[in-house]
Amino acid sequence: MKVDRRDDEFRAYVQDRRPALVRTATLLAAGDGHLAEDLVQIALTKLYVAWPRVRPMTRDAYLHRTLVHAVIDESRRRKRRPESLTDALPEHPAPAGPELADSRIRDALAALPPRMRAAVVLVHWMDLDAETAAAALGCRAGTVKSQASRGVAKLRELLEPHFLPAGGPR
Repeated sequence: MKVDRRDDEFRAYVQDRRPALVRTATLLAAGDGHLAEDLVQIALTKLYVAWPRVRPMTRDAYLHRTLVHAVIDESRRRKRRPESLTDALPEHPAPAGPELADSRIRDALAALPPRMRAAVVLVHWMDLDAETAAAALGCRAGTVKSQASRGVAKLRELLEPHFLPAGGPR
């Protein structure tokens, strides 16, 4: 019954980590809750397959790295296969998370390239240090620092006009 024990361990891990993972995925997906759910499912599926090989101490890092890769893969896939628009509205609007209630913030995050957005989210939202974020992104800590710095500068540039007083800076 080794498989049952493995499934129980995985189930407990997912129940503990899933809410935070969905919040992170929502930020990485620039507020698209449906895409975030898909990304979390992809990452958890890959973790389940690799579960016996992934050490308990590195499971979170493995999951973050898989999630970032899923975001990047999805952005590439969407470029090749754009969504088709319809004139029929859904019955109920999708609820916005409290962290991304302002559509300007979602739009600004969406304007960042996926890896830059991932660096900003991992460093500034999840409060990971550069080395841990670098392990999740599969790059060097210096790259994470520069991507996060450029990302924050771009966000400021995009958001500044919305938050300045009506008369401009004084």
